Amino acid sequence: MIDIDIIRKNIDVVKNNLIRRGYSVEIVEQLYDLDRQWKNVKETLDNARAEKNKLTKEIAKSKNPEKIENIRKLNKTIEELEEKEKILNEKRLELWYNIPNILDPTVPFGKDENDNVEIRRWGAPKEGIEHYNIAEFMFEHGAKLAGHRFTVLRGNLARLERALINYMVDLAVMNGYVEMSVPHMVKPEILFGTGQLPKFELELYRLERDNLYLIPTAEVPLTNLHKDEILEENELPKNYVAFTPCYRREAGAYGKDIKGLIRQHQFYKVELVKITLPENSNKEHEKMLIDAEMVLKGLELPYRVILLCSGDTGFSSAKTYDIEVWMPGQNKYREISSVSNCTDFQSRRIPLRFRRGNQLEYPHTLNGSGVAVGRALIAIIENHWEDRGIRIPKALRDYVKTDYLELNLLSRS
Repeated sequence: MIDIDIIRKNIDVVKNNLIRRGYSVEIVEQLYDLDRQWKNVKETLDNARAEKNKLTKEIAKSKNPEKIENIRKLNKTIEELEEKEKILNEKRLELWYNIPNILDPTVPFGKDENDNVEIRRWGAPKEGIEHYNIAEFMFEHGAKLAGHRFTVLRGNLARLERALINYMVDLAVMNGYVEMSVPHMVKPEILFGTGQLPKFELELYRLERDNLYLIPTAEVPLTNLHKDEILEENELPKNYVAFTPCYRREAGAYGKDIKGLIRQHQFYKVELVKITLPENSNKEHEKMLIDAEMVLKGLELPYRVILLCSGDTGFSSAKTYDIEVWMPGQNKYREISSVSNCTDFQSRRIPLRFRRGNQLEYPHTLNGSGVAVGRALIAIIENHWEDRGIRIPKALRDYVKTDYLELNLLSRS
């Protein structure tokens, strides 16, 4: 969440940010008024408690009936003020939690993905096959086992998927990230910390009996690793990588990408997370982008880097780059990684702090896909298809143990 002092001292900054994102400014105006009411009630409550403490000490020395009666009245006043303060604070927090992060000044203004800005390209787009014509994608069996948007992979395709995971994790470790293995289920407050709750409840799978959620990305447990801790300045940055399955309802995606492996309820992803000093987060953001690009360069896949506009930047992010890989089967680029700088938005919600001298500060958190495994699998098939199989990129050959992997095309009658 954003620093409440920004709302108290410079509300126009928050209003302008909401306008850039396409939000109504009404929410911050309501929060400003509620916060002012809450502060006034809290100040009155604190004064009443202080007066009670003073009278209590005086009564301990001398049992004065008038002072005893004053304490009785103060107790009733304090009880009423506590209830009022609680109600105001709950309303205040509900609004505060739903205000998005402040955008970086370099984020271009725009309404949606059509206003995103292309930064650079690598590799030349080419023609290729459509991945859903590969027999080893057992789409019907996935639907039989779990329903729509679930898939079974068979034989060499499953082997290639496993190789991709190992390649991505090893590359991240080589680039200075510490490999982690994390839970795939987390408590609600963990999802609140990274900004998925309460705003994106409908996107999540919840285990009601245990009140746990399946993670939508490893960003969630990795960023929360140091929840409620105070790190030392010399411990930062912390760079983590984890491979996990990810689970998303894809609420609102009905009818989108219904064919093939593009949009699944369960998918694999290698996630990169950094916890950094505030003054270094922009530099670390650019470095993380390069780390994610290295994955695609090694796989010899054409891609482009996109800077998201204000209306397309995520709730918790101050600035996001998307990497889009070329998909010949669709004749267009598709997102395969998002690399975001969330500044101190998540660390305030978690909470997570670090000590600098005698001061406690909030570090900046960053996350990026390094990359989505399923979409990388599709891109390799569609870009590197030759005759009856896939030419394996050099960087992946030690993992697959071959330079060519045979697959079967579906027969069409």
